[in-house]
Amino acid sequence: MFRAVIVDDEPKAIQGLSWELTNFSDEIEITNTFTNPEDALVFLENHSPDCLFLDIQMPTMDGFQFLSKLKNRDFAVVITTAYDEYAIKALKHEALDYLLKPVDSDDLKDTIKKIKKFNSRVVNSEKLEQLLLNFNKTIQRKKITINTDGKLIFVESDSIVYVESEGNYSTLFLDDNSKMVLTKKLKEVNQLLPNSMFFRIHNSYIVNLNKIKEFYKSEGYVIMSSNHKIPVARQRKSGFLEKL
Repeated sequence: MFRAVIVDDEPKAIQGLSWELTNFSDEIEITNTFTNPEDALVFLENHSPDCLFLDIQMPTMDGFQFLSKLKNRDFAVVITTAYDEYAIKALKHEALDYLLKPVDSDDLKDTIKKIKKFNSRVVNSEKLEQLLLNFNKTIQRKKITINTDGKLIFVESDSIVYVESEGNYSTLFLDDNSKMVLTKKLKEVNQLLPNSMFFRIHNSYIVNLNKIKEFYKSEGYVIMSSNHKIPVARQRKSGFLEKL
């Protein structure tokens, strides 16, 4: 159900459009109507409908002036007017559609379809943005749990610059210049780290891809954010480039 607001200085025009919209009562609901555009602006500062039906010719403020005063405009705008001369200007103001008064039922039906498509795109865009935000937070702030020497160690994965193998031990080099020695082989540590963020570029090294400053392809090494120089094994170079 979409929420609609009507702004028109003529009460009869609001009544007529409201009546036509009752044919789509299962899809759209009129939440507010205004004959005074100033009152409508105050309302829209704190409320965001799904669509706005806006008259162009109003005595105190025309529709285009009204649009220019809107601080937030994340809803569909449908221009309503008795004159077709404003069609091009309406498009320039990024109106979703343009309806001539008296509003024709078939035209309104087409407009409702456009409103549905518009809001579907907005919702999907917001969902995608939130998913990416949540994904980014999960990746960047994910803590790994390391069980070593009879204790659990919790480390934020993004704080790790790189890991170096020392036989049966591994050393974590952190972005605060501290080190953490673990009684684990590099292979075991590699299984704990998110593979979207880390890559084993050498038998003795795993690097945080987000902490790489420079990559010298011909010489075969990377410079980390800590300014450490880490070799890239020749057989791992292609896989490393794909990750980048």
